[in-house]
Amino acid sequence: MVVQTVDFDACLFDMDGTLIDTEPYWIEAETLLVEQYGGQWSAKQGLALVGSGLPGTADALRHAGVDMEPRAIIDWLSTFVRDKMAQQMPWRPGVVDLFSALHDAKIPCALVTMSYPPTAHTLRDALSKKLGRDAFDVVVTGEDVTYPKPHPEAYLQASDALGVDIGRCVAFEDSGHGAASAFSSGAITIGIPLHVGIPDHSVHTFWDSLENKTVTDIHNVVVAGKTL
Repeated sequence: MVVQTVDFDACLFDMDGTLIDTEPYWIEAETLLVEQYGGQWSAKQGLALVGSGLPGTADALRHAGVDMEPRAIIDWLSTFVRDKMAQQMPWRPGVVDLFSALHDAKIPCALVTMSYPPTAHTLRDALSKKLGRDAFDVVVTGEDVTYPKPHPEAYLQASDALGVDIGRCVAFEDSGHGAASAFSSGAITIGIPLHVGIPDHSVHTFWDSLENKTVTDIHNVVVAGKTL
């Protein structure tokens, strides 16, 4: 069945883990930095930070022995991850096809990430190049908010910038922190867990990935969500 009209106004996408599988890059960066200061950092510690704000990550690394100012830590990690992205952009399945379909349907899209602008713009530019047009109408980054995920501020800011009601937005998230942010904002939330789990109460439904997903599939999630 092809939906002629859809019951939502915009799509809001997390970045790391949702559109690109960069979480291993972040954990590698954290591990290397902590080890430079003689400390130890585990994958478990890194995974606990997935989806949260970079200031919190900086605080955790300082607690693990990294003797740098928080912003310097954030810049070091971000540069490392961008360099890895430049070597290989680790696309999640189905991203390009779904964005092509959303743009053809003239549905606005926003990037809502706790990464900082240079990293977010690297992804935006790479996806725009693949699509042959601007991938996002709005980009909200960790530097744009006072309260990082799991607070709903980032998603509310994105819907405001798009000029649409948050209740008519569909958000896509891969982590518990991110899903809590989207769900509490009032957005219909689709969880696509990858490296960490997402509590059932923080999403309207789960998908394995974006692969083979269509505008109709998103519409059906919205319709089903309104009957809960």
